[in-house]
Amino acid sequence: MYKILTLNNIAVQGLARLPRERYEVASEIGHPDAIMVRSAKMHDMEIPASVLAIGRAGAGTNNIPVDKLSKCGVPVFNAPGANANAVKELVLAGMLLAARNLCHAWDFTRALPGEGAELDKAVEAGKKKFVGYELPSRTLGVVGLGAIGVQVANAALALGMRVIGFDPQITIDRAWELSSGVEKARSLDELFSRADVVTVHVPLVEATRALVSEARIRLMPGQGVILNFARGEIADEAAVLAALASGKLQAYVCDFPSRRLMAEPKVIALPHLGASTEEAEVNCAVMVADTLRGYLENGLVRHSVNFPDADMPRMDAHRITVVNANVPNMVGQISGCLGDAGLNIADLLNKSRGNLAYTIVDLDGTPSPALLAKIRAIDGVLGVRDLGRPQAA
Repeated sequence: MYKILTLNNIAVQGLARLPRERYEVASEIGHPDAIMVRSAKMHDMEIPASVLAIGRAGAGTNNIPVDKLSKCGVPVFNAPGANANAVKELVLAGMLLAARNLCHAWDFTRALPGEGAELDKAVEAGKKKFVGYELPSRTLGVVGLGAIGVQVANAALALGMRVIGFDPQITIDRAWELSSGVEKARSLDELFSRADVVTVHVPLVEATRALVSEARIRLMPGQGVILNFARGEIADEAAVLAALASGKLQAYVCDFPSRRLMAEPKVIALPHLGASTEEAEVNCAVMVADTLRGYLENGLVRHSVNFPDADMPRMDAHRITVVNANVPNMVGQISGCLGDAGLNIADLLNKSRGNLAYTIVDLDGTPSPALLAKIRAIDGVLGVRDLGRPQAA
């Protein structure tokens, strides 16, 4: 029986993917095997030593101490792409809000006095202040062509916009999904210099912090628009506010309010609505539940932010997995221990990512507790799991 601790409400459709005869799921549970989380902050949390994996029912993992968990040999899973359509629709809405000055026009209308002919006259007199533009006359620059960025780029093309994209690490799968009509920018500076509207869809890491900078904003054509539905810190807030004040930017639309942003009339700050749809919450919960189950029961790694992908089909064999520092001769030492114990390797998969390596080994025989302890004692090994033979579905 696996024990799953939930730190937030997880959609029941996701929890239903964990069979009750194999899983105990609760918001309070002792010695959990895994944790499912949405937005709860885990950096100051004392994570039980029993935890084998963390599953984030969403894309970003800034609320999870990934580096700390990596050193303990614990994978962190997320749900990339599960909320892509929800965020795409919000980005398109943000573009339309900015293009047609809808928020300001709505505020203006709600504040109008009178009724009938008097109200009609005030409406006609004031609407000139809210003249906008149409999307087909503008160029959209998409920074980051992952699951969300690709959908945004394709949708903008369908709306008649010219679209340019930049992502030096685009995957083959995403490249296949991207419309051939999306033009390639060779650098971020080139993208900013060609785009009337820029939308960012990258994770927050040191290299992307303040990616939307004063220097890059200055490259944009006059009265540009920045859309930030990724993370607040990806845009230099002071630079954005200065550009709005000078007229270099027409609008900044984001999902991350701050007191300074909220005081600027040209900012449309939404309350972190990116993945706030029923469909996205269900998709994320289902994906992360399936991922956790695959790891706990079969040692498979998919959609991890710190472990390499590792997918080896089960056979009628005894499976163990090993997490270790990515240094030379680890597989040799593990194989040597197995050979010394007289166990034949039926199949083996070794993958690495950064400082971590992960090995799945299927054995013809059953390893003893003493053998597993010997493998754990190898310098650099962070964890060993004994998954036994496959269970009946």
